[in-house]
Amino acid sequence: MDIQTTAQIINFLAAMVLLTAFGMLVQRRIYGLIHLFAWQGLFLSVSTAIVGYAAGRHHLYISSVLTLALKVILLPYILNALIHKLKIRKEIETVVNVPLTMLIGIALVIFSYSLTAPVREMSTLVTRSILAIALATVMIGLLMMITRRHAVTQIIGFLAMENGLFFAATSATYGMPLVVELGVAIDVLIAAFIFGIFFFHINTTFDSLDVEQMARLKEGE
Repeated sequence: MDIQTTAQIINFLAAMVLLTAFGMLVQRRIYGLIHLFAWQGLFLSVSTAIVGYAAGRHHLYISSVLTLALKVILLPYILNALIHKLKIRKEIETVVNVPLTMLIGIALVIFSYSLTAPVREMSTLVTRSILAIALATVMIGLLMMITRRHAVTQIIGFLAMENGLFFAATSATYGMPLVVELGVAIDVLIAAFIFGIFFFHINTTFDSLDVEQMARLKEGE
């Protein structure tokens, strides 16, 4: 496989990562949100493996397998089990309506391309063109955290941000050292368990995971 073909495949996978980020941004059903997060993890895993092949960085194969196991299988399973345990069935409420959220997301993508233009011009890496998409994915994840009222969906936004950061590391420097990636993977997994326990106790105490409703209860005190 030549460099041009590899770059085209990586760019296609980067576009799919960005597309799933937008899908999560407008998704109203929580199960659909988790499925999109799993698809984003799958595209990220395949992209990491291809970058490892193109750059001859064999540690990226391990990173790809870790991403597949953690973000495609384990974390979606934990989130699905958490939602089932908390009996969350209703649609997700947003602070900003969907069309305006999409416009903000598009503006963030344009801003990301403008911000990373000097870096892309100087870089000689095969992944230089996906740095803007990685940054846009981070900011869209942050936007999802800001515009969602439900605590579980805010955590999915946080995990999507982490996907973008990992994608940025892969595109900018062909990945972080393996020991760092292992540490981050363990931290994310531990955080998922802590969030699950935290949400369960919040739901038991307040009978809701709507952060706006919890704020009103706090003000009422």
